[in-house]
Amino acid sequence: MAALPKASYGISELYLFPYYQTREQYTKATGKEAPEFNPNKPPKGWFDPAAVADASTRRSVVYQNVIASSDGGYAIAGEDGKPMLEALLLSKADAATVNIPLKNSANEPGAGVPEVPVPMRDLEPEEYLDFGFGGNVIVRNRNYETEIPANFSVQDRDLLKSIARKLGIDV
Repeated sequence: MAALPKASYGISELYLFPYYQTREQYTKATGKEAPEFNPNKPPKGWFDPAAVADASTRRSVVYQNVIASSDGGYAIAGEDGKPMLEALLLSKADAATVNIPLKNSANEPGAGVPEVPVPMRDLEPEEYLDFGFGGNVIVRNRNYETEIPANFSVQDRDLLKSIARKLGIDV
């Protein structure tokens, strides 16, 4: 799959499987009721339908690309300062089902731990991961890097150009 024709976009564009934030989203999309939330397992808003269909004798599934995260659920930066990827190993049963909390209260047992990350496709040569506003992981496209203001929004850049023109500075 080719990179999107944008300067940057969310990592959800790389996800191999749909992600469901709520039980209602899952039910609406699949037509099935979400399995009961298991507070003894981390929350998980995606599932791999092929995991249980795999006829091999392996008991686990390995996904090569997920965002590496700390115990607190925050993306970890590599030596280059960019978000790191790592492999994820899950049992076939865990890979094939969601574990979506009810989210009825702020202190629901088991819901306060980091979620199982969503597996992603390989990055295209023109794509790389970066940290966006607030530490969120985003995908950048090298083909559009000239459109990415360094720590400035497009509106910030327009404002700076306007000020420069008033000061008689060619931009």
